Amino acid sequence: MILSPFEWTIAKRYMMPGRGEAFIALVAGISLVAVMLGVAALVVVMSVMNGFRAELFDKIVGLNGHAIVQAYGGRLDNWQQVLQDVRKTPGVTKASPLIEQPLLTTFNGRVEAVLVRGNTQADIRELSDKLVEGNLSELQQGSGNVAIGARLAENIGARVGDTITIVNPAGRSTPFGTVPRQIGYRVAAIFEIGVYDYDKAFVVMPIPDAQTLLLSGDTIGMIEVTTNDPDHVREILAPLQQKLAGQAVVSDWKTINASLFEALAVERVAMFVVLSIIVLVAVFNILSSLIMLVRAKTRDIAILRTMGATRRSLMKIFVTTGFLVGALGTVAGLALGFVFLFFRQRIVEGIQWITGIDLWDPSIRFLSELPSRTDPKEVATISILALVLSFLATLYPAFKAASTDPVQVLRYE
Repeated sequence: MILSPFEWTIAKRYMMPGRGEAFIALVAGISLVAVMLGVAALVVVMSVMNGFRAELFDKIVGLNGHAIVQAYGGRLDNWQQVLQDVRKTPGVTKASPLIEQPLLTTFNGRVEAVLVRGNTQADIRELSDKLVEGNLSELQQGSGNVAIGARLAENIGARVGDTITIVNPAGRSTPFGTVPRQIGYRVAAIFEIGVYDYDKAFVVMPIPDAQTLLLSGDTIGMIEVTTNDPDHVREILAPLQQKLAGQAVVSDWKTINASLFEALAVERVAMFVVLSIIVLVAVFNILSSLIMLVRAKTRDIAILRTMGATRRSLMKIFVTTGFLVGALGTVAGLALGFVFLFFRQRIVEGIQWITGIDLWDPSIRFLSELPSRTDPKEVATISILALVLSFLATLYPAFKAASTDPVQVLRYE
């Protein structure tokens, strides 16, 4: 496919049709723009969906670990021994005791459902990079201090220094029935994970305080596990699952969030297929413009044949002419896609300002802003797809041009 100087000169001439062929030039320009928009749409959508999955994974797994070991009945009595067994498992990099219990909180007459988390001091300190206000060092055992999510603080109107009441319906039994347990806690810090459902529900406190609130004694609800390879967490923890059979169940992040991540995977494939049709339509524009060019240049082609141009040379000329339209559209589409991704948040904000519609409601989208993560392999796949389709679209017109019979064309000239 290496062009000779003669072939390259003719190809450049055909890429810029003359004054009488403005319509052909218009169709070719539309083809280039269509390829550009199709490639840009694929790059933007796939990058945003990759970013959505990656950000969601980082936030969910970063808070909950790669897996949890949860006892049957919700209470792990010999958790110290189980914790040692988990930490000894090859591939496990971290294991921490954890208490999680859905309860209620009240403040100034407002009631919200919350998820109380009892964490170790080390895990509490890891929230420092997500701290919005307050001081996490004040969350000490017996201090009566807690940290709450930013959305929860907004919903109940609480600030740092306010005292909220947490209600445990499973309180103490009395001659008059079970009395719910109500304990006041001072809000020492407010944090923002970035996942709306977490920020509106989590109340974090030291494990001993959570045990006191829940009247659970020296027991915990689960053990949080982090491994060195989250994609193979199931294989890493398989021996542990067998060892704890009948005592506890091991649930990895794929199982806990199966419906969410499977839906994202299906949506990614569907969006790729649908948006690829845009590129395919653009390629048909290249086909149509090249067919019109061949028809318009039939006399020129016949003259070139009589001057000694081979069928192979004509094939190369018209393949190059059409392929370069697709190649330029692909490069322009990649550039447009990357520019859009760079300014994506400003573009979303601009559309929201113009339409007055909230396009990125965190209560629906889980995340606070539009994410993006570009995969070089996917970009390469999109580029190859556009270039291959563009190449295939040039074969038929180029073959028709090469098959032109100069005798029949020039008979009446």
